[in-house]
Amino acid sequence: MLWPFNHFRKPRLAPAGTIEAIYGMIVTQAREPIFYRDLGVPDTVNGRFDLLLLHLWLLLRRLRTAQGGTELSQALFDRFCEDMDDNLREMGVGDQTVPKRMRAFGEAFYGRVQAYDQAIEVDAEALAQAICKNILNGTGMDHARRLAAYAKAANAQLGQIADPTLLLGSFKFPAPFREDEAS
Repeated sequence: MLWPFNHFRKPRLAPAGTIEAIYGMIVTQAREPIFYRDLGVPDTVNGRFDLLLLHLWLLLRRLRTAQGGTELSQALFDRFCEDMDDNLREMGVGDQTVPKRMRAFGEAFYGRVQAYDQAIEVDAEALAQAICKNILNGTGMDHARRLAAYAKAANAQLGQIADPTLLLGSFKFPAPFREDEAS
């Protein structure tokens, strides 16, 4: 008999399954071995975190221009926060420390979003410098340039996806460039 009252709940843009599927795509893409093997991303907790942030940024950047993208952006960010909280707890971080670490994650996220947004508007070299600083720990500009080229290509490809396709999670990130494919 409670079903009529579901009508009063705030409607969600996408079902939870869609949010999980899209977030899963982001995580899967960030775990592609080529990033670590050929593009110099450190295969560490921090390296994986930074690559996850890069892909989350790419998608959230595209969702800014999608009709109805605001709600999905918030849901994806919330899912990211849940994932980070879960990971901290699995690593044994105590209840008193989790909020401090989450605040640090938030600061890292917003700092990188601002740096990448500014850099991508300037040129590929500015994006490579931001990637070098944030993902490659300040070393490896050749790898940073390849990662920047990948990010620009992913940004362009995401820009070509129709809003409904994007909102339903019916898209894929481009394949990362292998060492011999980078220009």
